Parts: sequence; C-alpha cells; structure tokens
Amino acid sequence: MTQQTSLASTVSRLRYFEVSVHTGRIHPKKKKKPTKTLRQQQLDLISDEQKHLVLLRDGRTLIGFLRSIDQFANLVLHQTVERIHVGKKYGDIPRGIFVVRGENVVLLGEIDLEKESDTPLQQVSIEEILEEQRVEQQTKLEAEKLKVQALKDRGLSIPRADTLDEY
Repeated sequence: MTQQTSLASTVSRLRYFEVSVHTGRIHPKKKKKPTKTLRQQQLDLISDEQKHLVLLRDGRTLIGFLRSIDQFANLVLHQTVERIHVGKKYGDIPRGIFVVRGENVVLLGEIDLEKESDTPLQQVSIEEILEEQRVEQQTKLEAEKLKVQALKDRGLSIPRADTLDEY
C-alpha cells in the first residue's frame, strides 16, 4: 500500500517536470502561453486611446484611430490626418473617417504618443507643405528627365515602370 502511495505521489510530482531525451536530465516543464486567435489580435489593435500609422502603396501616410480591421487588412480609421513629409518639415491634412482597402496597405503600426511629441521635425501649415511637396516633385521629375536624356544620348534606354502595376 505504501508503494502505491509513493508511486502515485512520484507520478503527480513528475507531471510538472519533463525528461530531456538527449541528456536524461529532469527539468521543470515550461508553461506554454495560450496563442491568441486572429480575432483576439485584431481586437488588441482597436482601442480608443491608441493612434495608428498606415503607410499606403502610393506613398501616402495616414494617422488616425483604428476602428475596424478584417482578415484582408481592410481598415477604417477615425479622426484621420494625412501627414506629408518634406525634408525636416511636415504638415497634417485632416481627412476625417478614412476607409482603406487592404491591398493598398504597406504598413500598419501603433504610434507612441510620447515619442511623437519629441520629434525633431517642424510642423508647418497645409499650404506651405503642399507647395514644398510640389517643388520637390518637380525637382525629382526634372532630374529623372535629365538622367533619361543622358542615357539616351549614350545609346541606352530604361523602360519606365509603372509603380502601381503589379502584373
């Protein structure tokens, strides 16, 4: 009777340990954390006090409160602003409620509000940032034209690729 009791207590104690096949040593079992389902992970993203940054395929940056997300990464953002960066300056254009199709999402991330306020960038008005963006785009276009012309003069040509064409 005592052997059965000691055997039962040994088995119950071994339940919390595992034996290594390679070394034969006994060590405590690691508790496995329960994995969250996709829906639970999505619900963790959606909160009233957390801002999210969304980078789109066309290069636009949106910042707002995530209100809905599905398995295709379709998003609904609330109190959204479109942020435009030019050099060390940025401007925010209010957009309100914004629905984003999942195939256009490149990046979705939470914003740390404490670090956002410590940015070295200077906020400017909407008109000023749009003008600087237009000037920057014009400068890039002229530089690209000069590059293409220089290659053409040397007998080379680079086919223009459409950045939004997937096929």
